[in-house]
Amino acid sequence: MSAFRYPVTLGLERRSCLVVGGGVTAEGKVTGLLEAGARVTVISPRLSRGLAALAGDGHFRWQPREFMGGDTEGFLLVMVATGDGAVNRAVADEARRRGALVKLRRRSGVLRLRPSGAPAPRAADGGGVHRRSEPDHGRLVRDELDATLSGHYARLTEVVAEVRRALRDRGLSLDGER
Repeated sequence: MSAFRYPVTLGLERRSCLVVGGGVTAEGKVTGLLEAGARVTVISPRLSRGLAALAGDGHFRWQPREFMGGDTEGFLLVMVATGDGAVNRAVADEARRRGALVKLRRRSGVLRLRPSGAPAPRAADGGGVHRRSEPDHGRLVRDELDATLSGHYARLTEVVAEVRRALRDRGLSLDGER
Protein backbone atom coordinates (compact mmCIF):
# COMPACT_ATOMS: atom_id res chain seq x y z
CA MET A 1 0.00 0.00 0.00
CA SER A 2 1.40 3.42 -0.95
CA ALA A 3 1.89 6.29 1.47
CA PHE A 4 -0.66 8.49 -0.30
CA ARG A 5 -1.28 11.79 1.47
CA TYR A 6 -4.73 13.32 1.34
CA PRO A 7 -4.79 17.12 1.04
CA VAL A 8 -7.16 18.83 3.46
CA THR A 9 -8.34 22.30 4.34
CA LEU A 10 -8.60 23.22 8.02
CA GLY A 11 -10.77 25.80 9.73
CA LEU A 12 -8.25 27.39 12.10
CA GLU A 13 -10.13 30.41 13.38
CA ARG A 14 -9.34 30.84 17.11
CA ARG A 15 -7.45 27.52 17.11
CA SER A 16 -4.01 27.27 18.74
CA CYS A 17 -1.18 26.69 16.27
CA LEU A 18 2.56 26.47 16.86
CA VAL A 19 5.35 27.41 14.48
CA VAL A 20 8.85 26.31 15.45
CA GLY A 21 11.41 28.45 13.62
CA GLY A 22 11.74 32.16 12.96
CA GLY A 23 13.15 32.56 9.46
CA VAL A 24 11.60 33.46 6.13
CA THR A 25 9.94 30.03 5.76
CA ALA A 26 8.37 30.40 9.21
CA GLU A 27 7.26 33.91 8.26
CA GLY A 28 5.17 32.52 5.41
CA LYS A 29 3.63 29.91 7.70
CA VAL A 30 2.80 32.47 10.40
CA THR A 31 1.29 34.89 7.89
CA GLY A 32 -0.95 32.17 6.49
CA LEU A 33 -2.06 31.07 9.95
CA LEU A 34 -2.85 34.64 10.97
CA GLU A 35 -4.86 35.14 7.77
CA ALA A 36 -6.84 32.00 8.73
CA GLY A 37 -7.62 33.55 12.14
CA ALA A 38 -5.46 31.15 14.15
CA ARG A 39 -3.95 31.95 17.55
CA VAL A 40 -0.26 31.59 16.77
CA THR A 41 2.72 30.90 19.00
CA VAL A 42 6.26 30.99 17.57
CA ILE A 43 9.24 29.37 19.27
CA SER A 44 12.58 30.58 17.94
CA PRO A 45 15.61 32.37 19.38
CA ARG A 46 15.50 34.87 16.50
CA LEU A 47 12.89 36.23 14.10
CA SER A 48 13.03 37.46 10.52
CA ARG A 49 12.35 41.17 10.06
CA GLY A 50 8.77 40.49 9.01
CA LEU A 51 8.09 38.23 11.99
CA ALA A 52 9.72 40.70 14.37
CA ALA A 53 7.37 43.42 13.11
CA LEU A 54 4.32 41.16 13.52
CA ALA A 55 5.45 40.13 17.01
CA GLY A 56 6.03 43.75 17.97
CA ASP A 57 2.46 44.55 16.92
CA GLY A 58 1.15 41.69 19.09
CA HIS A 59 -0.12 39.53 16.23
CA PHE A 60 1.30 36.35 17.75
CA ARG A 61 2.97 35.10 20.92
CA TRP A 62 6.75 34.73 20.65
CA GLN A 63 8.87 32.53 22.89
CA PRO A 64 12.47 33.67 22.18
CA ARG A 65 14.30 30.40 22.80
CA GLU A 66 15.12 26.98 21.34
CA PHE A 67 12.44 24.27 21.16
CA MET A 68 12.14 22.11 24.30
CA GLY A 69 10.35 18.84 24.96
CA GLY A 70 6.72 19.45 25.86
CA ASP A 71 6.37 22.60 23.71
CA THR A 72 3.83 21.00 21.35
CA GLU A 73 1.32 20.29 24.15
CA GLY A 74 -2.13 21.76 23.50
CA PHE A 75 -1.71 22.76 19.85
CA LEU A 76 -4.02 21.56 17.07
CA LEU A 77 -1.43 22.20 14.36
CA VAL A 78 2.37 22.33 14.58
CA MET A 79 4.41 23.75 11.69
CA VAL A 80 8.11 23.05 11.64
CA ALA A 81 10.53 25.44 9.92
CA THR A 82 13.88 25.48 11.71
CA GLY A 83 16.22 24.58 8.88
CA ASP A 84 17.76 21.89 11.12
CA GLY A 85 16.59 18.44 10.06
CA ALA A 86 17.21 16.82 13.44
CA VAL A 87 15.25 19.51 15.29
CA ASN A 88 12.47 19.40 12.69
CA ARG A 89 12.11 15.62 13.12
CA ALA A 90 12.15 15.89 16.93
CA VAL A 91 9.41 18.54 16.90
CA ALA A 92 7.31 16.59 14.40
CA ASP A 93 7.69 13.32 16.32
CA GLU A 94 6.66 14.93 19.60
CA ALA A 95 3.70 16.72 18.03
CA ARG A 96 2.43 13.50 16.45
CA ARG A 97 2.76 11.63 19.77
CA ARG A 98 0.62 14.33 21.38
CA GLY A 99 -2.03 14.07 18.65
CA ALA A 100 -1.33 17.33 16.83
CA LEU A 101 -1.42 17.69 13.06
CA VAL A 102 2.06 18.36 11.68
CA LYS A 103 3.22 20.32 8.64
CA LEU A 104 6.81 19.40 7.95
CA ARG A 105 8.27 20.38 4.59
CA ARG A 106 10.06 17.49 2.96
CA ARG A 107 12.13 18.69 0.06
CA SER A 108 12.22 16.10 -2.69
CA GLY A 109 13.46 16.48 -6.24
CA VAL A 110 9.88 17.08 -7.31
CA LEU A 111 9.66 20.16 -5.16
CA ARG A 112 12.87 21.73 -6.43
CA LEU A 113 11.94 21.71 -10.10
CA ARG A 114 11.20 25.00 -11.85
CA PRO A 115 10.04 24.79 -15.47
CA SER A 116 12.29 27.60 -16.70
CA GLY A 117 15.12 27.03 -14.24
CA ALA A 118 14.67 30.64 -13.14
CA PRO A 119 14.37 31.65 -9.52
CA ALA A 120 11.00 32.61 -8.09
CA PRO A 121 10.16 36.32 -8.54
CA ARG A 122 11.51 38.45 -5.70
CA ALA A 123 12.05 42.10 -4.95
CA ALA A 124 14.63 43.52 -2.54
CA ASP A 125 13.46 45.84 0.22
CA GLY A 126 15.58 48.72 1.50
CA GLY A 127 17.55 46.46 3.85
CA GLY A 128 18.60 44.04 1.12
CA VAL A 129 16.10 41.43 2.30
CA HIS A 130 14.42 39.64 -0.59
CA ARG A 131 10.67 39.25 -0.45
CA ARG A 132 8.30 37.74 -2.98
CA SER A 133 6.92 40.43 -5.26
CA GLU A 134 3.82 38.40 -6.14
CA PRO A 135 2.04 35.27 -4.92
CA ASP A 136 4.22 32.19 -5.32
CA HIS A 137 1.98 30.00 -7.47
CA GLY A 138 4.89 27.58 -7.91
CA ARG A 139 4.88 27.04 -4.15
CA LEU A 140 1.20 26.13 -4.28
CA VAL A 141 1.95 23.56 -6.97
CA ARG A 142 4.93 22.21 -4.99
CA ASP A 143 2.77 21.92 -1.85
CA GLU A 144 0.10 20.01 -3.80
CA LEU A 145 2.70 17.69 -5.31
CA ASP A 146 4.23 17.16 -1.88
CA ALA A 147 0.83 16.18 -0.50
CA THR A 148 -0.10 13.77 -3.27
CA LEU A 149 2.98 12.14 -4.77
CA SER A 150 4.57 9.15 -3.13
CA GLY A 151 8.27 8.84 -2.37
CA HIS A 152 8.74 6.75 -5.51
CA TYR A 153 8.19 9.81 -7.69
CA ALA A 154 10.67 11.80 -5.64
CA ARG A 155 13.33 9.12 -6.22
CA LEU A 156 12.50 9.06 -9.94
CA THR A 157 13.05 12.81 -10.16
CA GLU A 158 16.42 12.37 -8.43
CA VAL A 159 17.43 9.81 -11.07
CA VAL A 160 16.27 12.10 -13.88
CA ALA A 161 18.24 14.99 -12.35
CA GLU A 162 21.37 12.81 -12.18
CA VAL A 163 20.99 11.84 -15.84
CA ARG A 164 20.48 15.48 -16.86
CA ARG A 165 23.63 16.51 -14.95
CA ALA A 166 25.65 13.73 -16.59
CA LEU A 167 24.43 14.77 -20.04
CA ARG A 168 25.14 18.44 -19.34
CA ASP A 169 28.66 17.56 -18.10
CA ARG A 170 29.26 15.84 -21.44
CA GLY A 171 27.99 18.84 -23.38
CA LEU A 172 24.80 17.07 -24.46
CA SER A 173 21.27 18.35 -24.11
CA LEU A 174 17.85 16.92 -24.67
CA ASP A 175 14.73 18.72 -25.74
CA GLY A 176 11.56 18.30 -23.70
CA GLU A 177 10.20 15.53 -25.97
CA ARG A 178 13.26 13.32 -25.58
